[in-house]
Amino acid sequence: MRNGKEDASHPFISYAAANSIQLTPPSTPAEMGAAAEDNNVIHWTVGTVFWTLGVFLLAGLAEIGGGWLVWQGIREGKPWYYVLSGCIVLALYGFVPTLQPPGSAFARVYAVYGGVFIVLSYLWGWALDGDRPDVGDGVGASIAIAGVAVAWFWPRG
Repeated sequence: MRNGKEDASHPFISYAAANSIQLTPPSTPAEMGAAAEDNNVIHWTVGTVFWTLGVFLLAGLAEIGGGWLVWQGIREGKPWYYVLSGCIVLALYGFVPTLQPPGSAFARVYAVYGGVFIVLSYLWGWALDGDRPDVGDGVGASIAIAGVAVAWFWPRG
């Protein structure tokens, strides 16, 4: 414990102190600011940026790859082991976001990953299935990545 809070330095799991759980959301700007100060923040370095991007890439490859394998088995008539392999990869995908650095909030990790997923899905479809994204896909993916950058790198704390 440090400063009355449990140590959040574990590389895979972030622990929250029991007394920091709020059952009701803050209702005033002052309460919101106080709640934000209590949360851990990511301390950005070049290494941390590359680590988080790598984890998002790994998550995307696992989720999209697993989903693609299941799709191949069910929709394209590939052998049963495509489905089994896809299910295993998708189960492993569930653990990948926990590799984000301490201070990463669950909701933010998954929201930001959603934008990354959009771009990776288009790239996967283009590379493996020949489904070239059109202008609307490119514009939408660009907007998503702009939102990702704002949400993930916004200064906090």
